[in-house]
Amino acid sequence: MKRIFAVILLGITIFTFAFSSPALAGDSVSGAKVFSANCASCHAGGKNLVQAQKTLKKDALEKYGMNSAEAIIAQVTKGKNAMPAFQGRLKPSQIEDVAAYVLDEANKDWK
Repeated sequence: MKRIFAVILLGITIFTFAFSSPALAGDSVSGAKVFSANCASCHAGGKNLVQAQKTLKKDALEKYGMNSAEAIIAQVTKGKNAMPAFQGRLKPSQIEDVAAYVLDEANKDWK
């Protein structure tokens, strides 16, 4: 009985690792190009021309729960309030790249 349980547990473990989604790893350099072409009109230099307090600066990202790639990807993909959705306009990989760029720039204080 223990042997069957061990085999089942091993199978579940292998299945979990084999079919889990990969970690998000956007390309910040490509993200800079996509950001410049699609986001900079409202977010140049990490600012927000529509809602001034909701910048892309590190403290604002933390305050509003946007300090992770997953949160930024969701926001860019689906949009929210004045922020338009970019799903359909940008490929998922481009959105991941933008998220990586935003987080990198926020950590450098957009300098």
